[in-house]
Amino acid sequence: MTRVGVLASGNGTNLQALIDALNREGSSVQVAVTICNVPGAKALARAQQAGVATELLPSKGVTDRTAYDAQLVGLLHKHRIDLVCLAGYMRLLTPGFLQAFPNQVLNIHPSLLPAFPGMHAIRQALEAGVKVTGCTVHFVDEGTDTGPIIAQTAVPVLDGDDENKLAERIHHQEHRLYPAVVSKLAAEPFSIQGRRVMTQGAF
Repeated sequence: MTRVGVLASGNGTNLQALIDALNREGSSVQVAVTICNVPGAKALARAQQAGVATELLPSKGVTDRTAYDAQLVGLLHKHRIDLVCLAGYMRLLTPGFLQAFPNQVLNIHPSLLPAFPGMHAIRQALEAGVKVTGCTVHFVDEGTDTGPIIAQTAVPVLDGDDENKLAERIHHQEHRLYPAVVSKLAAEPFSIQGRRVMTQGAF
């Protein structure tokens, strides 16, 4: 059994997609804990409703990121986590955290990286006037959305799109792609070549 730990800060729609896809009878991959840094975030309620263990580790006012992430690592080890998934987690991870989980921390980002990294990627795509954007699942490294790319899905930008309309279509693809990537990486060998992750087949 591959045990997944999800770090979340907000609404938790990608968390919900992971739970719905993975926490099924007979599944060899399951979300085992959700850790949230924001009290009252809906992600906590989603996990609790699904019977997933939760941990609250508030980050407001925290100045020592290294010490905070050490606590985070301790919680993940407590729950025997094999793979960490960021799902709307609004904090940068420290090198110490990444060293504790080498090539085991995934993120999903609402653009076709390397285009539009960082915050407000959907707004950036609209302002740039691109005709295609999408979502990317990647390993997390010490940069901002610079880790090796695992899988991407394109989403067209339509006439009349605003940020909300485009976000809804991108999120629909995120909710399909993220669980598929997690399941595949847990089940099959992969290798990292430069900025790309190589697997045996498509997602």
